[in-house]
Amino acid sequence: MEHNSSVHSNRRDRAAGSTSARANSRSGRSAEVPDGFLLPLANSSELAVELRIRIARGDWIEGEKLPSVRRMSEETGLHRLTVYKAYNRLKDEGLIESREKSGYYLTVPRRPAETGFGSVQRFRSPEQADPESSGTEGLEVPQPALLGELHSVECRYQFSQALIDPLLLPNSYLSEEAKHVFDLYPRVLGTYAPLQGDEELLNVLRRYMSETCGFVPEGQELLVTSGGQEAIHLTCEALVRPGDAVLIEQPSYSIAIEMFKHRNARLVPVDIHPDGYRMDEIEALMRHHRPVLFYLNPTFHNPTGWCVPAEQRKRLADLAETYNCILVEDDAFRDVYFDTPPPPPVYSYDTVGNTIYIRSFSKYVFPGLRIGCLAARADLMRRLLTAKARSTGGTPLLNQKVFAHQFQSERSRRHLHKLRTALQLRKEAMEKALEGSGWTWHSPQGGLNLWIKLPEGISPQRLLADALGSGSGEDTISFVPGSFFDPESRPDPHIRLSFSMLNERRIAEGVALLRAHAEKQGFR
Repeated sequence: MEHNSSVHSNRRDRAAGSTSARANSRSGRSAEVPDGFLLPLANSSELAVELRIRIARGDWIEGEKLPSVRRMSEETGLHRLTVYKAYNRLKDEGLIESREKSGYYLTVPRRPAETGFGSVQRFRSPEQADPESSGTEGLEVPQPALLGELHSVECRYQFSQALIDPLLLPNSYLSEEAKHVFDLYPRVLGTYAPLQGDEELLNVLRRYMSETCGFVPEGQELLVTSGGQEAIHLTCEALVRPGDAVLIEQPSYSIAIEMFKHRNARLVPVDIHPDGYRMDEIEALMRHHRPVLFYLNPTFHNPTGWCVPAEQRKRLADLAETYNCILVEDDAFRDVYFDTPPPPPVYSYDTVGNTIYIRSFSKYVFPGLRIGCLAARADLMRRLLTAKARSTGGTPLLNQKVFAHQFQSERSRRHLHKLRTALQLRKEAMEKALEGSGWTWHSPQGGLNLWIKLPEGISPQRLLADALGSGSGEDTISFVPGSFFDPESRPDPHIRLSFSMLNERRIAEGVALLRAHAEKQGFR
């Protein structure tokens, strides 16, 4: 169900207006962009933002003189008084100093490491940006270049990490279970695990998949991994060569995007919608590009939370057979549903062995153990085992033993049921806090995130910079801009807010602060 925090009857009118505005933007921008700048400038605040960016990227060095007020006025087309106000803002911040009868000079270079944002992410300039995007999407602002950098920034309101709040996990129980494992297996730290995984855990996982996924991996068709990320990495190493075409959802899991790019794959985006894929589009892409694989996350998709229906999953298995394309199905959120269990995995419809099924339990079953697995038929499994032998050589045995004993227990089943309820309450708290904002989203029936479209004119990148502030304040907020999930790094008007790390009260506080930052953008 799509949610709009304002009157629902206005949604189509706004969408039509937005479409019209984007169509008009194809013929060119209404205002000219000054040389050396990223956006048309309208006031002293916007000029000050652009000057901070140029300082951060090193356009001037310490002690260097900035252009005079008169010259900057000529370059930007702004009134001299507007330039003077912008310079005084930077002076008040200690970035520049004025020297009598001489001008303005840079005092301290504002390096990315000093901003608290990590590195400077280079977003496309307006000339490079998608012609359908709004002007603010081409902005360069100092902020994390990769998702891992964003997660490392300390902040009070954590909406960027799709992880479970540790307070929702039965930590005391896990501690007792770990002690019990040492009693049962006193030599567990004295040996390696088999390459494919501990047999006790493999049997637990087979039973679990038989009960919840509609298939049972046979014999050697299951491999234990150190989380879902290692499974994706092994797939890349085993199957992808430089220049290979890889189909990938748009948007998609940012870590997977990075891994495929590291292999120099040629990424071919596939649009995903609230009701799934456009199957004729996928068939056309398979026919034209002949991809080696299609990486997909069809169940409570990250970042959108959408779920692909069963009939499309069946059709995907058929297309993979027809075009000899391997489907890499990432299924990290299957157990995190709120009402109705999701459809069976694509893997369950595959009759010829063209699918690799990846399961991660790190999101909701004791993340510190980092347990995941993948299922594949014999031909693919041989290649994956070779990649595993060359990387870690096996997942730590202690982690596997602790996980196996905890995961098959009745206590674990009760915990999962309570966890679903707690997460649904947090999702509903976030949606309530967003009412009246003018932001739109489709309410997911599972997963850990809301995929939210911001109103036209609000830049996710600038909003993140404002929300993070110095990275150390009491009211700092983190979230993930939509561009992080774009395989081609294009600007995107969406943001991902994860509701899993904070309780309902703190969700309400953090969203209120974020909305306040967004409202200020309209006055710049």
